[in-house]
Amino acid sequence: MEAQAINPHFSTTLNSINPNFLAKIFPRSPTRVSCKSPNLSFVPQFGTSLKKGVSLRSSCFVKAKMGCDGGDELGEGVGRKKLAVFVSGGGSNFRSIHEAILDGRINGDIAVLVASKAECGGANYARKKGIPVIVFPKTKSGSEGLSPHDLANALRKCKVDNILLAGYLKLIPAELIRAYPKSILNIHPSLLPSFGGKDYYGMKVHRAVIASGVRYSGPTIHFVDEHYDTGRILAQRVVPVLPTDTAEELAARVLQEEHQVYVEIAAALCEERIIWREDGVPLIRSKDDPDKYS
Repeated sequence: MEAQAINPHFSTTLNSINPNFLAKIFPRSPTRVSCKSPNLSFVPQFGTSLKKGVSLRSSCFVKAKMGCDGGDELGEGVGRKKLAVFVSGGGSNFRSIHEAILDGRINGDIAVLVASKAECGGANYARKKGIPVIVFPKTKSGSEGLSPHDLANALRKCKVDNILLAGYLKLIPAELIRAYPKSILNIHPSLLPSFGGKDYYGMKVHRAVIASGVRYSGPTIHFVDEHYDTGRILAQRVVPVLPTDTAEELAARVLQEEHQVYVEIAAALCEERIIWREDGVPLIRSKDDPDKYS
């Protein structure tokens, strides 16, 4: 990897790392087994087997019985994915994903961390773990940080397959969305489309939820488009809003679910079990039963 070709800030970060360790961060993926099968003719029923009727465009590698080359197990032949994680703060979701990678629950590696602030908790954690850090966007002084064009080039240099936003508060530029179509996920601490948008983040979300009187909240994972929190919903978890809840108490309950569901979705992403229904709705193929979706 030619760090000098990316950006002075990024290259300094990379050059401070032992070359032998970089080889571990950027492993050469094994040969993949591609699915040659055309559209699959099924229509999804949540949590049940699919019935004939509507075609699905699948980006995943599925079992041989469905017309793919490879083994009998779902995800067999899929090389390890390279992930970029974006943070703006402490990065607790980033940490939970990294821990799941280390213990083998996610078939991927974090190739790079992108932080909106060079000294945020997530960036400091990444450096301690030997994960390269990029700052984006540029700081007001212009002394560090990348432009959207340079960021897209940097991620390509890192051979990033997918992007996970984990508490990243900046709007993702259109250039990056075009460079990674249907490959950027975000987690939001409410049940979208409620309590989402530019002014809904952090404790503001939980205060608004409590003030509204709704009885349930929970995290939403969605694909990212050019606006705040409007992309296609992929997964949600429901938690109760208790009559005596403070924003901090509700936030802690939602965050616990965030850590679990984001790890599960990252695992599904790296095993290529996310598919798109013909009407543009993303679904998750069950690892235990490839005929079931959620």
